[in-house]
Amino acid sequence: MAKNDRVERLPKKAYEAELFRLQGELVKLQEWVRAEGARVVVVFEGRDAAGKGSTIKRVSQYLNPRLARIAALPAPTERERTQWYFQRYVEHFPAAGEIVLFDRSWYNRAGVERVMGFCSKEEYMRFLHQCPIFERLLVEDGILLRKYWFSVSDREQEARFRSRLQDPMRRWKLSPMDLESISRWEEYSRAKDEMFLHTDIPEAPWYVVESEDKRRARVNMIAHLIATIPYREVRRVPLELPPRPPSIGYRRIPREMQTLVPDHADTLVGRPAVRSAGKPAGKRSRKAAHVEKV
Repeated sequence: MAKNDRVERLPKKAYEAELFRLQGELVKLQEWVRAEGARVVVVFEGRDAAGKGSTIKRVSQYLNPRLARIAALPAPTERERTQWYFQRYVEHFPAAGEIVLFDRSWYNRAGVERVMGFCSKEEYMRFLHQCPIFERLLVEDGILLRKYWFSVSDREQEARFRSRLQDPMRRWKLSPMDLESISRWEEYSRAKDEMFLHTDIPEAPWYVVESEDKRRARVNMIAHLIATIPYREVRRVPLELPPRPPSIGYRRIPREMQTLVPDHADTLVGRPAVRSAGKPAGKRSRKAAHVEKV
C-alpha cells in the first residue's frame, strides 16, 4: 500500500452485520473441529498496533474457551532459554477437537529478537533453516496451520500509538519496546521481508491482511480463515428442558445467615445500596458457618 493511500472505513452497520454472520460460521467451524477431532493452529503476526489483538477478540468472542484458546506467551524463562527454541510453543498446541490462536508466535525470533538483538546471528540463521521444516512436520501430522500477517502503514501505526497514550484504559498496551519500533521501522521491514523469503512455503503460506481499517481487517481475516477450512455444519442432538420436579421439602437457609453483595446497581438509578437484609460483610454466626460446612 502506498504511503499516502487512505482506506475508506467500512460502515459500522455493514461491518457489524457481516461480523456477526462470520462469527456464526466460526461457531459452526468449531463444532466441526470438535466432531471431527481436527486440530487448528492460527498464527497472528504483524506490526505493533496492527490490529492482531482486536481481531483475535472477535474470532474467539462466541467460541467455547475449552475448545478454542488464546496462546500469548510471555518472555521465555531462564530454563526455557536452554530448550529447543520451538519447544515452549509446542506445549500449547491443540489436541483433537481444539483450536489455538497464537497472539504472536515462534516468529518472535525472526522479528523482535532479530531487530533488538535478543538472539545471536547463529540462532537466527538456525531458525530460518528449521522453521519451514518444523511447519511442514505440523502440516504432515494433520494440523491445520494458518498464518496471518497484519500490515499497517507507519502513519497509521503512529496514530494508534498516540491514541493509546491518551487513553488510560488502553495505555497498558504500550511498552517501551513498542515505541522503539517507530525508530526501527525499516529494520523491522527488512526482517519481515527476509522472514517471508524463508518461511512463505506452499505447505504453510503467509496470508497478508491489510489493516489500515481494523473493521475491514477483521472481516477479511475471518472470511478467509473459514474459506480455507473444509468444515461443514454438524447436526446437533436436539435439547429439551426437562420438567421441573415437585419440591420434596427443601427450604433455603435465611438470607440473614449469608454475606450478600451490596446492590451497587441501585445507586446508578438514584437509590442507596441495600444489603438485602443479609449479614454485614465479614461477620458470620456460628450457625451460618456450620451450615456452610454441611
